[in-house]
Amino acid sequence: MKKFLRLLKVEFKRIFSNSVLLAIFFGAPILYGVLFGYVYQQAKVVDLPIVIIDQDQSPTTDKIIDAFEDNEGLLVKDLRFTPGNIKEEMPFEQYAAVITFPTGFEADILQKKHPEVRVDLNMANILNANTASNNIQAVLMTLNAGIEIEGLKKQGLHTDQALQAFESFKINFNKLYNSAGNYVTFMLPGLLAGIMQQIIFLAMALVFARDFEDGYFKNLVEESNWSLYHIVLKSTPFFLMIPLMWFLVSLFIPYFNIDAKIYSLPMLVLTILLTLSSMSIGMLFSIAIPSQLKATELLMVISTPAFVLSGFTWPTMAIPDAIANIAQFIPLTQFLSGFRKIAFYGGDLSSILPEINMLLLVNFVAFLVMVALLQFKIFSKRKQQKNVTI
Repeated sequence: MKKFLRLLKVEFKRIFSNSVLLAIFFGAPILYGVLFGYVYQQAKVVDLPIVIIDQDQSPTTDKIIDAFEDNEGLLVKDLRFTPGNIKEEMPFEQYAAVITFPTGFEADILQKKHPEVRVDLNMANILNANTASNNIQAVLMTLNAGIEIEGLKKQGLHTDQALQAFESFKINFNKLYNSAGNYVTFMLPGLLAGIMQQIIFLAMALVFARDFEDGYFKNLVEESNWSLYHIVLKSTPFFLMIPLMWFLVSLFIPYFNIDAKIYSLPMLVLTILLTLSSMSIGMLFSIAIPSQLKATELLMVISTPAFVLSGFTWPTMAIPDAIANIAQFIPLTQFLSGFRKIAFYGGDLSSILPEINMLLLVNFVAFLVMVALLQFKIFSKRKQQKNVTI
């Protein structure tokens, strides 16, 4: 035990002497948590710039333009009476949409000719385009209904009769789980989990690779012949530090008023399994690739697309099967799937059994390979040392 504590003290010294590792491990989660939290703090997209081309210049189009100006999601950046050259302006102004009311618009409405409002959407940014489209439709459909009802009233129908004649049925949308459509609630938890997986990968990628590079591995082999001993030794400092980082990261959830139940037993189990799986994979790369630079580069290949492939933002059913199947073995995929079930749907341990089983499998396979590979390297180093002595 004294020998283990002595070596553990050396491990802490080696960790805290690596400024890059400290900056990544302690700085990245806090920095990115604050950065992403404030980026999405507005919670929804507002004031998307639009252009209205009013070729009719009638009381009806004036009323519709007023409604657009009252919509918080849209900003009438320009009102004009001729189209001009929108294509030349677009690279500079980046309008979300261009709405055109044709000449004779009001007259055609009064004559029941059903004129067309042309809406040109800027699809370069899908999120902005969808948000603009929803807001434009809401304004036009509301006013369209109002115009139709007013027309029926002019024909002699009572207000209630006009409403019934226009509406054959009603639609009631009940929004569940993030009912406000809050974008910080949607994005931030997934981003924070992705950051934690990445820093664990990178931190563990350095533990053995650094020993191989600077020759310290030879000293470790002299202390013990068993790979499991060294794995426990290398893991212990991170078993103490990683929970602290998870706690600090979890504070961003209440700080940004995210309505998610994260302080529960199922979430604790899921977090522990993500941590262990990420540690096993990171340490495996550190043993298999005796170069800090190459080990971290290869782990970045896994961690960089992990968030996209996880199905958290883009549905898994829309991802090709071959890629989706590979993504199942990335710990973050399972964590985010389970996170949504627990934090938003109120699930328990039984609801995340598939995710738990997959994380256990990933951890078991990575750990088994890691132990075997490290044992092989220890025996090889021992044999090399004996040959040198002889």
